[in-house]
Amino acid sequence: MLDVDTFLTALYVIIDDFCQSHRSQQRRPGPEASLSEGEVITLSVFARWSRFASERDFYRYAESHLRSAFPTLPDRSQFNRLVRFHADAIEEIALHLGQIVEGDRFPYQALDASAMPVRDAKRRGNGWLAGYADIGWSNSLGWYEGFSLLNAVEPSGVITGFCFGAASTADQPLAETFFNARANPNPRLISVGSAFSGAYVADKGFEGAENHRRWLDHYGAEVIHPPKRNSKKPWSKRLRRWIARIRQIVETVYDKLFNTFGLRRERPHEIQGLRARLATRVALHNFCIWLNDQLGRPRLKFADLMGW
Repeated sequence: MLDVDTFLTALYVIIDDFCQSHRSQQRRPGPEASLSEGEVITLSVFARWSRFASERDFYRYAESHLRSAFPTLPDRSQFNRLVRFHADAIEEIALHLGQIVEGDRFPYQALDASAMPVRDAKRRGNGWLAGYADIGWSNSLGWYEGFSLLNAVEPSGVITGFCFGAASTADQPLAETFFNARANPNPRLISVGSAFSGAYVADKGFEGAENHRRWLDHYGAEVIHPPKRNSKKPWSKRLRRWIARIRQIVETVYDKLFNTFGLRRERPHEIQGLRARLATRVALHNFCIWLNDQLGRPRLKFADLMGW
């Protein structure tokens, strides 16, 4: 169990080293910010622990407990503007934190989509993200308003890439965009990560022989998913157990993002803010895996990592 100072120091050193070696060409208008890029990103990642009920709660904590480490801490609205400004860098750092995790690289990654609500679907009006978010169906939530979140996850639990689309987007077109962006890097879609030469293990939402052929031919992405129950070529019991273990890892990762790090509570007003807040949670997830490795702990054991 780590104290807050040790955790923040380890997080800041990795993030600041990355920022120093990857100088952003983007320039913020106006006077120089009171916090450096590394400081902004460190605080924004740390703020995603579920110990903080809201951003206001985190900022009260920061002003009373972290002022000595961050003496130039600005007011909350200015800090939030800085977080949104550094959204691209946060996405890069989130994936970098996954890349520094040591260990064997697997010949496959799990690919899965999950509901990411941002507003009560029963509320009237268009909401803050009209034109981006819409209504979709989730087996666990029912009808919801928001987005569909797609993650690529290693069996170790490391998130290697992520993206999101409107809630009504089916899994197949979301996966096609993901594979395309990995095969043909786009600076506006940093979060998907780099190309992967192995196979993607998915559920039945990504089925379709024609889709699989196109993804393999155009993007080099091989997708494996279990056949339907009435298939003429059913999988063996051993194969079904293998994919069930992979599914369990994916479900654990989503539980960390949505519950441990509070993504389910997010009600963003701007798409740039949503990008930054999602990326900070991915960054915190991958960092906790790396930190558990350093401490000789189980990789996905986050609950007692911090001693508040």
